[in-house]
Amino acid sequence: MKLQAFLPLVTYPDSNSDAIASNATAIAAYLGAELHAEVITAHIPNVSNATSRLLLEVPELIRKAEAASRQRGEYLLEKIREESAMKLVKLTTSLSSAALLFVGEAAAIEARYFDLSLLGWEAGNSTSRATAEAVLFGSGRPAILLPETQAIGSISHVAIAWDGSRVAVRAVADAKPFLERASKITVLTVVGEKPLMEENGAERLAAGLTKRGLIAEATPISTEDYPVGIGLQVHAIARGASLLVMGGYGHSVVRDFVLGGATEDVLDDLRLPVLFSH
Repeated sequence: MKLQAFLPLVTYPDSNSDAIASNATAIAAYLGAELHAEVITAHIPNVSNATSRLLLEVPELIRKAEAASRQRGEYLLEKIREESAMKLVKLTTSLSSAALLFVGEAAAIEARYFDLSLLGWEAGNSTSRATAEAVLFGSGRPAILLPETQAIGSISHVAIAWDGSRVAVRAVADAKPFLERASKITVLTVVGEKPLMEENGAERLAAGLTKRGLIAEATPISTEDYPVGIGLQVHAIARGASLLVMGGYGHSVVRDFVLGGATEDVLDDLRLPVLFSH
């Protein structure tokens, strides 16, 4: 059974960068997954009131913004078609529209029909962040954040952030396609930050993965010089990992997201691809 990957593309007011085409298709090719890319263009309502009637240029500004959104979406889809053809990835595409405040929610609903989501991540891009948070906490599916500053290839070494929690367990299960393909797995446990459910939990997880025919080792780390989410990424990169797997802590309140500390650290400063599961 082929994995089905979903790639939502945002275009307004901030657009995904061109890097999403290469990175998303690289992950799909590595997994042997089929990729569905959907451009979600912005629908901007024309508020009809006394003030707007005085601003005669408003309808024209809205028309231009929506046209620019569609044009950028078509450009991104063409880039993805080119990359998919080069990497022999089976691709389907679609185009939809949503009101600005509901773009993330539309992406989250669509993501429920796929095995995982691939999300472009650009520093300072509030549109991609809001969409990623909505998918992460609203889709019920794992999501991989793909940093635009990094060219992504094969994922040979996977790091797991392990604290024994329910979301960490789910993240490991959701990462199975990557774990099965990895030549090395490192289980990272932060010591001295909070009480752990089990002192030897990382060793038990590594042993369980080894029994399943995988190559895994447990590594305790200290992040005292960094926020936890940054420290996890720093240690993962230092050990040669090309993917970090972790549980996503947080919940949404009327589309404003209340995040756990490590989750927010990663979203604020993404340094390598991270598979989040909530």
